[in-house]
Amino acid sequence: MKSNLLSSTHWLRLVFMVLFAVILQVAAAVMWVVVILQFLFSLFTGQNNDNLREFGHSLSVFIYQTWQFLSYNSEEKPYPFQDWPDSK
Repeated sequence: MKSNLLSSTHWLRLVFMVLFAVILQVAAAVMWVVVILQFLFSLFTGQNNDNLREFGHSLSVFIYQTWQFLSYNSEEKPYPFQDWPDSK
């Protein structure tokens, strides 16, 4: 237990977890903006905006990757430590 408490790996991961938790909150707010804009675009034009849809998809993949890291289901840090998720 003492070695775990003194391990810099655990404390460094905590720093990254706090950082990604904050980024996750920002990403969620941006997602709501995308949702609202997509709805308004659809309401006024009768069709969805492909650019917003593709960005929304890649943002949702980023949010998923972030949750995977935060919940210890992945050791890989999401963007900016990886490429931004592909929209396809």
